[in-house]
Amino acid sequence: MKLKFELSRGLVIVPVTFVSTSEQGIAKLALDTGAAHTLVSSDIAVMLGYDPAVSKERKLIVTASGTEYASRIFVNSIQALGITRTNFPVLCHTLPNSARVDGLLGLDFFKNTLLTIDFKQGTITVQE
Repeated sequence: MKLKFELSRGLVIVPVTFVSTSEQGIAKLALDTGAAHTLVSSDIAVMLGYDPAVSKERKLIVTASGTEYASRIFVNSIQALGITRTNFPVLCHTLPNSARVDGLLGLDFFKNTLLTIDFKQGTITVQE
């Protein structure tokens, strides 16, 4: 699968489909090769029917303002760049109002794939 992106936007933004038992929604996630885990806004998780507040799992994350704990939920399905992952762990955290994305698509999503980011051509290619 190949996706074009505009480097002038400053971020590589990927449309990601989340599916829960009752809802489905598309979010804009920034592809972040510096993020070990995929993270989504708590608002998006709630919209999909998940409640991050009741999650018993928490993960320590590093943000621009320091270290904080983020709730960990398991989404039924996450789809991006032609790849579908089921029962996929996603961290939930409140994002600042100034964020232009709904979260981060982390390296955990790309496990066992070949990910090529071509900045010259402005393309992302993923092969399983």
